[in-house]
Amino acid sequence: MTDVRYPFTAIVGMADLRLGLLLNAVSPAVGGVLVRGEKGTAKSTMVRALAGLLPSIAAVDGCRFACDPAAPDPQCPDGPHSAPSGHERPSQLVELPVGVAEDRIVGSLDLERALAEGVKAYEPGLLARAHRGVLYIDEVNLLQDHVVDLLLDAAAMGRSYVEREGVSVRHAARFLLVGTMNPEEGELRPQLLDRFGLTVEIAATRDPAERAEVVRRRLAYDADPAGFAARFAEQERALAEHITAARELLPKVELTEVALRQITAVCAAFEVDGLRADIVMARTAVALAAWDGRTEVLEEDVRKAAQLALPHRRRRNPFDAPGLDEEQLDRTLEEHAQGDDDPEPEGDGPGPDGGPDSGPEGGPDGGGPDGGGPDGGGAPEPSSDGAAPEASAADGEEQPQQPVPAQQPAPARESAPVAAGDPYRTKLFTVRGTGHGAQGRRSPAETTGGHTIRSRRPQGALGRLHLTATLQAAAPHQVARGRSGRALVLQKDDFREQVRQGRESNLVLFVVDASGSMAARQRMTAVKGAVLSLLMDAYQRRDKIGMITFRGSGAELALPPTSSVEVGATRLESLPTGGRTPLAAGLLRAHEVLRVERLRDPSRRPLLVVVTDGRATGGRDALAQSHRAAALFAAQGTASVVLDCESGPVRLGLARTLAGQLGGSAVSLDELRAEGVASLVRENRPAAGRGDARATNSSMRKAA
Repeated sequence: MTDVRYPFTAIVGMADLRLGLLLNAVSPAVGGVLVRGEKGTAKSTMVRALAGLLPSIAAVDGCRFACDPAAPDPQCPDGPHSAPSGHERPSQLVELPVGVAEDRIVGSLDLERALAEGVKAYEPGLLARAHRGVLYIDEVNLLQDHVVDLLLDAAAMGRSYVEREGVSVRHAARFLLVGTMNPEEGELRPQLLDRFGLTVEIAATRDPAERAEVVRRRLAYDADPAGFAARFAEQERALAEHITAARELLPKVELTEVALRQITAVCAAFEVDGLRADIVMARTAVALAAWDGRTEVLEEDVRKAAQLALPHRRRRNPFDAPGLDEEQLDRTLEEHAQGDDDPEPEGDGPGPDGGPDSGPEGGPDGGGPDGGGPDGGGAPEPSSDGAAPEASAADGEEQPQQPVPAQQPAPARESAPVAAGDPYRTKLFTVRGTGHGAQGRRSPAETTGGHTIRSRRPQGALGRLHLTATLQAAAPHQVARGRSGRALVLQKDDFREQVRQGRESNLVLFVVDASGSMAARQRMTAVKGAVLSLLMDAYQRRDKIGMITFRGSGAELALPPTSSVEVGATRLESLPTGGRTPLAAGLLRAHEVLRVERLRDPSRRPLLVVVTDGRATGGRDALAQSHRAAALFAAQGTASVVLDCESGPVRLGLARTLAGQLGGSAVSLDELRAEGVASLVRENRPAAGRGDARATNSSMRKAA
């Protein structure tokens, strides 16, 4: 491997990412950059190249926290530094591995030395190394949430606080924070997205000429890194000087009253929560002016700052794509381009801003079209499997009157996709037993967080010390070890570490019936709303999800297991319906998917969610075949839930029979929505008989 970095100026295209990184290099107070993009778009290459452009720093000799000799940190653990001597060194690029532990980030007490030698020895973490440099987090969306919280808090405050095992340490931690992520592998929570100053969406160029130039340059670099870097040395030097000049100009830039009013008006118009967006926009606009060599913030700076600082803060639920309405942005800037002499704009209420913008976000899913009764006539699609009441009586059979069973176009006829109903909060489904997989919020597991349940001998390096268990292990041997005085004699074999129990994420595999029996428009709208709600629940609990649909003559893996629920929601919206009900094929496909995933990640436990009315067609023994397929899951002990979508006054209870074959539980749509007594009143329907009693009991348990 070569130590020669790919030149920043040699990267083709990606102007927004280039600008976002450079603005943070000029003013780290902007709060860092989150780079969202598909794999193979040079995200990591550009971040590593940026570190080579940053000016060298002066550091105090022997200081592990990179204190500046001109202004050393008075709280530096290696201080106090009086009249320190210093040396020049390059700005550091610190890369954070995905599996990093909290102790490695903030540093910690060396417990073995503290107990065996009686020495309080603090070992600095990665935040100390990153001070006055760049902290790069690749695949930030795969880090545990509490680790991301810790990093972003340090970046916002500019200091790291360590309070643990009798050690109290505070040190400066100011760095340029850059995170990269592939949205296909899962999203960050909105609360964490908000902590990044800027965000940039990137994608590979579709221009053949640009793609050819990217390949040409990369091959040239691989063949001769030093020679390739030398070709861009002059441009790199000029860019580094530009950064230094902008840093020097930054304190002289004036944020005018008009520009400040535009910033706050834009944030209010886009209904951004809190005031962090206003502050980030102000800092970004000032950095933009300094980068352009100006001492006054202009409207163009405010516009560009909004495009970089607001898209990720406008997200209202996990499935909304980030972005800004450019027309609304321009309109707001124009309205506040002058001093605020007249009070009319104060109301921010030209209804056009709030109305059309919020309408498209909430409306397409479940607003007016699905709620009214006109779609009741949407059952005209009952193809061979039809949603007609008669078909439910002859469940597992094809119509014998039709002499053309081989003519597949008619049974495979599909209806136009319908929109999902509004998502709602669902019941919590967990997997039995205690696992030890990826940290999340669904099922009990041994994790690095949570509460202590027992102790054990260290497996490798000592983790969190279990003090009581350590003392108990050492106590019987004190006489033999010649203990003198009150000091306890400890040996390495005495140490015990904590075993903690928290929650883990699971693999939630949805098996969705898209056959003709589900094709009635109002019914499929309700079903999609339920699945969308379950997807949102999976997102909030950090689960990995997959989706299989079955209809016609077979089953399809609509969504391979992934952490991106956005993709799942998109596939759900465009899901066609119609045709027969090959329930057995759907279950067998799910069994194969889980088998493969078990080989890839044995520690991640599956939760099977089957969304169906329980009917099976496509042969004389279709229903029996589906029950045999279900028995495979029961034999393996796979946790399963059947979402019973059967509706109407006459119900066959086939979904609940299927749940029994799976060894799982069945939940109706009403039960899924149950959130407590208030929901119970809202969801109860007259003449529901025994099903209502189950919903009542479920709701009361939830409320309790």
